[in-house]
Amino acid sequence: MRPEGAQDKGEDESKSRLSGPSMFIGKQGNGIISFGSGQPDLPPPREAISNLKIRSDLRYGLIQGELPLREALAREYPGSTADNFVVTNGASEALDLVFRSIGKGKVLLGKPYYYSYVPILGFAGLEPVFTNLQDGRIDLADFQEKVKGCKAVLINSPSNPTGRIESMKTLKEIEKIARDLRVYIVSDEVYKDLIYERENYMIKGEHVITINSFSKTYCMCGARVGYFWSSDPQVVQRAIEMKTHTSMNTSLVGQDMALNAMSTPKSYVEKQKAIWKTRRDFIYERMRGMGLDLWKPEGAFYVLPKIKHPRRFVLDMYNKHKVITYLGEWFGAPDRVRFSYALDVKEIDEGLRRVEKYLNSR
Repeated sequence: MRPEGAQDKGEDESKSRLSGPSMFIGKQGNGIISFGSGQPDLPPPREAISNLKIRSDLRYGLIQGELPLREALAREYPGSTADNFVVTNGASEALDLVFRSIGKGKVLLGKPYYYSYVPILGFAGLEPVFTNLQDGRIDLADFQEKVKGCKAVLINSPSNPTGRIESMKTLKEIEKIARDLRVYIVSDEVYKDLIYERENYMIKGEHVITINSFSKTYCMCGARVGYFWSSDPQVVQRAIEMKTHTSMNTSLVGQDMALNAMSTPKSYVEKQKAIWKTRRDFIYERMRGMGLDLWKPEGAFYVLPKIKHPRRFVLDMYNKHKVITYLGEWFGAPDRVRFSYALDVKEIDEGLRRVEKYLNSR
């Protein structure tokens, strides 16, 4: 008989072998089908890679970001100037800089959440407070109760990992609550152009800080170009000072690509969105046909079905069936598994065939 609370060797190995998403990021080939990283498989717009000035762009650049890119971004944010933006190494650096810039305190976020949020808050010395999502959306009553005493709230709509969007009514109510309580709203909008059900609603207000990226809309993940917008000059200046001593400037080649991408016709994004919606319908209907319990995504490219014994499922699918999935536990959803459908329908079909075969054999 083993001591109370002890785990057998298999359980220990299971935990050590599922340390986090880093064990899967970038893995491909050799028959692997990856439902893991949210990395679009579609090509970037041809505008993004035209006339790149590689030779002249291997220098240091402005820490805040090159002026032409910030001026172009300002034209998309009414009432803004280039001074409201900091260009970053993807949205992840933007989140990190913002949270280290706003001071200590508590931050309210929905659960399930993107797996990097909690570590980023921890690095900034901030304490996460969770509001449990209902059917993948914010429960306003619970939100109103838990936001009291918080320094900021973190909104992600469309959501990674749920694919759900918040209603405009909810977002406008959150605007009002934050204004009345003088709480920062950090709005992670990296999927704002990938909404299937309606147009994006941009949260407004003097305490709003918007996070965005060129990775998802323009299929440029590896270029690592993101940014944040804030009307608070202190947040902007604190972020610039920190970035000076950490990453310095964001890649100038990447910024050239981002600026070029902004000239892409709107039809490019609409065509991409139609592809994501087709894939959404395919994976959702297949999973429902397999008897899985999941929310229907309204944006982004993720589904989060309930799976029995999710840890064993993720390990077995990878080790025995060469299928990568992400453990829901990493997202605060311990009874679920996240699938990204950022891959061709033929690969989705084959991957789900392996999943169904495995589930039927258990």
